[in-house]
Amino acid sequence: MKHSPNDPILLNSSLHVDEARKAIADLVKELLEEAKNIDDPSKLISVSLDQAINRILAEDLLSPIDVPAADNSAMDGYAFNSACLGNSAVIVSLKVVGTAYAGKPYEGGISVGECLKIMTGAVMPDGCDTVIPQELSNSQSNQSIEFKQNLLKPGENRRLRGEDLQKGKPAIKAGRLLRPSDLGLAASLGVASLKVHRKLKVAILSSGDELRALGQELDTGSIYDSNRYSLTGLLNRLNLDIVDCGIVRDDPASLKAAFCNAAKVADVLISSGGVSVGEADFTKQIMQELGDVGFWKIAMRPGRPMAFGTLKPVAGQASPRKTLFFGLPGNPVAVMVTFYQFVRSALLQLNGANQTEAQLTQAISELTIRKKPGRTEFQRAILGRGTDGKPTVKLTGSQGAGILRSMSEANCFVILHHDQGNVAPGDWVDVALFEGLL
Repeated sequence: MKHSPNDPILLNSSLHVDEARKAIADLVKELLEEAKNIDDPSKLISVSLDQAINRILAEDLLSPIDVPAADNSAMDGYAFNSACLGNSAVIVSLKVVGTAYAGKPYEGGISVGECLKIMTGAVMPDGCDTVIPQELSNSQSNQSIEFKQNLLKPGENRRLRGEDLQKGKPAIKAGRLLRPSDLGLAASLGVASLKVHRKLKVAILSSGDELRALGQELDTGSIYDSNRYSLTGLLNRLNLDIVDCGIVRDDPASLKAAFCNAAKVADVLISSGGVSVGEADFTKQIMQELGDVGFWKIAMRPGRPMAFGTLKPVAGQASPRKTLFFGLPGNPVAVMVTFYQFVRSALLQLNGANQTEAQLTQAISELTIRKKPGRTEFQRAILGRGTDGKPTVKLTGSQGAGILRSMSEANCFVILHHDQGNVAPGDWVDVALFEGLL
């Protein structure tokens, strides 16, 4: 069932994690549809390959050439015409008439009964359609080779023109979060720049009278603000533009002013703190004044309280678009968990990506993990490998939402699903890695 912001179901119930994800995805889809009607020439820009990493491709990259550009050899060996092959173990003897190198084609053709010494990647000469690997042939001299004709079939070890990619066909599809391999592929096609989506502008702020900036003295009951630095690092990983709105006091006027200022310049606002039900938690109130809010109690740990919705356009705003809003919990670990599980995919989706969800793997739990059914838990853990070579995982220790050290020590989440109970040593569990290989 689809819910809208300000829906009592969202505001008052503890949503299943999957329901929360769907509600966010549905709202982002609505914002994207609305954005189609806003004329914004800066949505798409061209960037050079050295600036394209972690950008999102806005248009299909069509190959300007065939890959490979000509039939060529898949390995070092001897190229010949397969007309001389049969189905028996009869020895074939071929005369070597020349050599073909990669980047230096052989000039001339080959007749049946002749062969050409050929290197990997070299263009196949006229009359040749098959390559016998060098190690399978018996060279009698520099002038001839022999091999059993049943060692290979006609056409083997030849790469056909356009076999990998045909001219005019998509080499990389729009919506791709560009990785190093994609940049290499584009360069191999002679493409020097790519059309990408403009970077989202994301404003961040921390709310709380107890928070102090780095360099300030800590008085009784105060703490340093770490959340903005965690969020800055997470957003930089996505290559987004960040607007740091600093620390905001726990009062409605200050929060309202900060939200309005952020909405003027940012596509997305992420706040941390002030989304619980305490007397000094004003985010829900301000959101209801400035826009639409789905205020959740999500059935998860950590990160149960979280606000989500949109801010309406405000006076002085450059574009008539709404600003997407995420009000994350104040606890440092809960901030990172909710970002990974909800915000990251929404930002990618809003920025035009077609693959937004983190991929899961599995590992064997080394220890007992206690868990009650009825909520989803994201436990910080260390992924390793057992003596048998199988992947293993163990928790970092205490899983309190304020223990930021656990996130620093961990390299993954163990995801314990809504209906899942206790985990015994040796059980397989789902794991989400913090780092990607590419």
